[in-house]
Amino acid sequence: MNPLTQLIRDDMKPALGVTEPGAIAFAVAKAKAQVGGSVRRVELRLNSGMYKNAFTCGIPGSTHVGNLYAAALGAVGADAEKGLECLDGITEDQQRQAEALVQQGRIHAVMSKVTSRIEIEADVETDQGSATVIIQDSHTNITQIRVNGKVTFQKEAPACVTEEEAEPLIHRYTLAQLVEYIETVPLEEISFIGEAYRVNLALLEEGLSSSRTTFAPVLLAENGGKKISDDEEKTASLLCNGAIEARVIGLNKPAMSITGSGAHGIIATMPLYAACQVQGYTQEQLLRATALSYLVCMYIKEYSGKLSAFCGCAIAAGTGMAVALCWLRGGDLAAMERVICNMASSITGMICDGGNQGCTMKGIAAVAAAYASVRLAMKGVSVQNVHGINGKTPEDTMRFMGQIASPGMTGTEATIMDILREKQVNQG
Repeated sequence: MNPLTQLIRDDMKPALGVTEPGAIAFAVAKAKAQVGGSVRRVELRLNSGMYKNAFTCGIPGSTHVGNLYAAALGAVGADAEKGLECLDGITEDQQRQAEALVQQGRIHAVMSKVTSRIEIEADVETDQGSATVIIQDSHTNITQIRVNGKVTFQKEAPACVTEEEAEPLIHRYTLAQLVEYIETVPLEEISFIGEAYRVNLALLEEGLSSSRTTFAPVLLAENGGKKISDDEEKTASLLCNGAIEARVIGLNKPAMSITGSGAHGIIATMPLYAACQVQGYTQEQLLRATALSYLVCMYIKEYSGKLSAFCGCAIAAGTGMAVALCWLRGGDLAAMERVICNMASSITGMICDGGNQGCTMKGIAAVAAAYASVRLAMKGVSVQNVHGINGKTPEDTMRFMGQIASPGMTGTEATIMDILREKQVNQG
């Protein structure tokens, strides 16, 4: 199997709701499972991106939002064996138990540090003991478990690696090599990517049928009341952002995540599905385009970090989707380079202020920017690489895009956190 195929296969994962509340619930559920009993107290220490992304995010199986309720539901009802889908199957009784824990002040969450590195430390105390679970770098990567103060699991740090080994796999490739890969890889080797569309389309349907969505009905009306119309861009916006809204308000269907994010996975895929439905591209073209979308997204995200102050959904996944859309339309490598320059010069710097209703608006902006970038690039028009953060090569441009987030927007992340804390105090 091609290493790029394995990279995509390893990264694609279904996630119920926004990934961060799921990861918090998973960590708490894993800690609770170590000791059993009735919960007395839960203490969370979260890095800034984790804290921010779950701050007002909808939680599957609940009408509540935020870090405290994600932790409380993890303590009373989540199944850690399900990973990021651990909140699937939450009952009304468990919701009431979670509400009681929060209202009684038994759940606490603090921000540990401003960093794009994922960090969760969940301490759970029950009437039978206490346990701590530490997660780092990816949403379910447990690096340590302590039970009653004793370390029962410790993931060993990797041995000293060479500079070449330390470099992310995706950065060893050029855009030209990524395009060559998606055009030549055997179709059966990437057929598993089709599962992303089954999952994301089911999430969209959940959003379109729910009385809780507000953006999706308007986007549907703007598309002539049809899921698939003759207007490709409006169809793309509906399919993409109807699914994003369903995800952020906590409807009970998973998204297929990429780079640890359901919204990234949605933006990287759903507009491409719309293009294929409206223009008649084949299933094979869709799968190959999706592989390219994923890989460009990963390329940028490895520079920006998993959780940062910029909206990787719009910027990284949106750029990946735009490059793939250009490929579907027959654009050559030069056209794809122009697409990346146009995306870099337009929406780079869009902030991430958490997983919330605003993700839908950011998705709307990403689709619009992608379609404009592709339309102009296919006509030979782009922001020249002498300007702004555009580089001499597409690889440089993608690197610069990522660096705007990390280390570039560390101060922005701190300011966002200050605002969220002020809001929390003012709202009681």
